[in-house]
Amino acid sequence: MVSERDDDPDLSDPSSDDTDDGETVSADATATPDTASETRVVTDDEQTWAVILHASAFTGLMVPFGNVLGPLLVWLIKKDESAFIDESGKAALNFQLTWTMLMLVALLTLLVGIGFLLVPVVAVAWIVIVVLATVRASDREVYDYPLTVDLID
Repeated sequence: MVSERDDDPDLSDPSSDDTDDGETVSADATATPDTASETRVVTDDEQTWAVILHASAFTGLMVPFGNVLGPLLVWLIKKDESAFIDESGKAALNFQLTWTMLMLVALLTLLVGIGFLLVPVVAVAWIVIVVLATVRASDREVYDYPLTVDLID
């Protein structure tokens, strides 16, 4: 026995849709993609703060441990406003803490003479990496710092 619902296309099952070529497409196949899998758009404000966050490490050239304090202050103020700034801040802080310890070890090696070569290499590498991170932030990317220990998760 055929019901009236089976004969009438307007009364057919709402979870499927018949196409012209006889295929059945489920409603789930036409659903929009999950928002978690989409890439997030970084606003101009987030981009600006991320650039400031990375560039603030250069305060370490004028203030002792300013390379850690600058990014730390920006991150603490802005981390709750943006996931991009939060992620960038954690990366910058991990890098600055790791490389501060590395520079302290390099300075200690001055006592045995190796530091005369090691300190300038570490300093130049630090400057280059901070500049690269700042440029990447201006391109709205989270920079993955090299040779960094994840101290802040």
